[in-house]
Amino acid sequence: MAGFSTLCRMETLLTYRGRTVTAADVATICSLIAEHPQASRRELSQRLCRAWNWVQANGALRDMVCRGLMLALHRAGFIELPPVRRRPPNPLAQRARPGPAPEVDTTRLAVRLCEVRPLTLRQVRRTPDEAVFNSLIEHHHYLGYSQPVGEHVKYLVYGQGRVLAALAWCSASRAVGCRDRFIGWSAEARRRNLGLLAYNTRFLILPWVEIPHLASHVLGLVARTLSADWQQLYGHPIHLLETYVDPTRFRGTCYRAANWQLLGLTTGRGPSKYKVPNRPQKEVLALPLHRRFRARLAA
Repeated sequence: MAGFSTLCRMETLLTYRGRTVTAADVATICSLIAEHPQASRRELSQRLCRAWNWVQANGALRDMVCRGLMLALHRAGFIELPPVRRRPPNPLAQRARPGPAPEVDTTRLAVRLCEVRPLTLRQVRRTPDEAVFNSLIEHHHYLGYSQPVGEHVKYLVYGQGRVLAALAWCSASRAVGCRDRFIGWSAEARRRNLGLLAYNTRFLILPWVEIPHLASHVLGLVARTLSADWQQLYGHPIHLLETYVDPTRFRGTCYRAANWQLLGLTTGRGPSKYKVPNRPQKEVLALPLHRRFRARLAA
């Protein structure tokens, strides 16, 4: 009988963002709610993060993820959350589009790479120059600007005192078949170590800049500094870079010239309850940043 009771406590009731919730966890949350009847949903989430030691690599509480987990349990009928007290505006839904970049020299620059070296790579996330980055991507990248969610860094590249390029990197996609086979990690290792990958979501050479080999040279610069910058911002390194190239639009020449490897194609399946292709297939390219990257990612 005791064994059956233990099995019930360990039964998985819900899995959310990699966190498995058992009946014992639900009992803990219910006790937390009962002990703090006047607490808001945000306060309860923060208290639960502390109780579970559920923190990011940089020590910050995983408050938003925890709130989502508690809401999922509430909707499933496992817990009863207090009523919503206020609904603050969603900054992502109501975010104003970036305006024109101030004081950016748009004079045509057609020179050899040696004439603008050495280049300066500046990480502008959480700096005054972040607005310049956002504006350049919005007005000159074919995809425009979209606010990254989660961990991310942004770079501006300078040469001869002018901005030449802009790159954005963010958290990697959860599951990419050819990439996961290339790494050789298990589903559990992927869940635990996915944050050690970074995805190049935007790469822009400004349209008035015509410098042969600039793009591959910039990718080389980023490969040498991104892990340290990520460590400084988020408290952990990066071991593998990845990107997706639409072969109907681009050849990905600069990535190949910078020693990135072609791993295969995406399935073309985005978020869809029917699990059928609903977007173009893209080439998956990757660049390891450490010679033992497989061992580190599969640990």
